[in-house]
Amino acid sequence: MFLAAAVQMTSTSDAEGNLEQATDGIRRAARYGCSFVATPENTDYLGPHGEKVKRAQTLEGPLCAHYAGLAREHGLHLLLGSFAERSEDPARCYNTSVLFGPDGRILASYRKIHLFDVDVSPETRFKESDTVVPGERVVVAETPLAKVGMSVCYDLRFPELYRALRDAGATLITIPSAFTLTTGKDHWEPLIRARAIETQCYVIAAGQQGQHDDGGLRASWGHSMIVDPWGHVVGMASDGPGLAVAEIDVRRVETVRRGIPLASHRRLPC
Repeated sequence: MFLAAAVQMTSTSDAEGNLEQATDGIRRAARYGCSFVATPENTDYLGPHGEKVKRAQTLEGPLCAHYAGLAREHGLHLLLGSFAERSEDPARCYNTSVLFGPDGRILASYRKIHLFDVDVSPETRFKESDTVVPGERVVVAETPLAKVGMSVCYDLRFPELYRALRDAGATLITIPSAFTLTTGKDHWEPLIRARAIETQCYVIAAGQQGQHDDGGLRASWGHSMIVDPWGHVVGMASDGPGLAVAEIDVRRVETVRRGIPLASHRRLPC
């Protein structure tokens, strides 16, 4: 059993302010005794998207080095929810989630597969693929705490990815996000609970909350949460920057799976 935290923040184009905000949340979670801490999607930057590409870094760059240092300083598993990772395409970057071990080493990185290209309303029109290259790999990281399946935000709407994570051994799934206010108020909690129930995994969903300065009217829903394998919300953040904290007991995963053995009951249609 261990204590986990989802850091909720409001990233903007102020990179230094974002770094300070995330660092403060991580350090507070460490003081509470958390062994696993996750930050949201776009932890590093949520401003005009062309500028995001210009600021993109590599996994060996100073941004990841900072978070590696925090993981090492506090001896915890730290998920940098996502940052802009430089790609081979000068006009686009990857939206990359990175898991650091307590020694600061990168245990795994995942590039967001499903990109947010939508036209929901005048307030929610966006084409992420204009500035982001999609990833291609399903990633599950082996850690002493749990087997961590990695995903990012819009991935949440594609249950086949989460089935693949479960089949690859995941017992804990991370969903760092910047869910819009429009979609989040209706879809965020039902989707997260559904992914937890159908995979019978714990889910840690660290979200952005509040108004960003990305050139539009963009605001994020927040409500960062931790959900258990039965679908219970066991931790949730309030409005504004903050933490959702909860105990994770991976033995509960086995209990739930033994009681309702979905994997052995699965039958595919012909």
